[in-house]
Amino acid sequence: MTPEQLRAIMEYLMEKVCLKDQTDGGEVEIEFVAPSAEEAQRDGLDTEGYKQILASPWWDEMVEDIVETPDMCDPEDPAERVLQYAKDVVSEYIRKRAEL
Repeated sequence: MTPEQLRAIMEYLMEKVCLKDQTDGGEVEIEFVAPSAEEAQRDGLDTEGYKQILASPWWDEMVEDIVETPDMCDPEDPAERVLQYAKDVVSEYIRKRAEL
């Protein structure tokens, strides 16, 4: 996997982090559903590199940290800021832990 392929995987996964529908004044919730390797391949990603990321020992911890991001934020933070923080979790995990 090249650095460019890894960056593409990271950006792809960051796009999959989104806000759950919330009612007016409700708590911000983050949703993350990782695409399958087949979906990633259809979307043009390096399949072997993507499978390597999915099988990483830190994957489950990353997913948990993504969805728990609102718990770590100030209750006054706007939803879009919380969403960006959650997306940043993906990039931090991949940059620090993924091996080329």
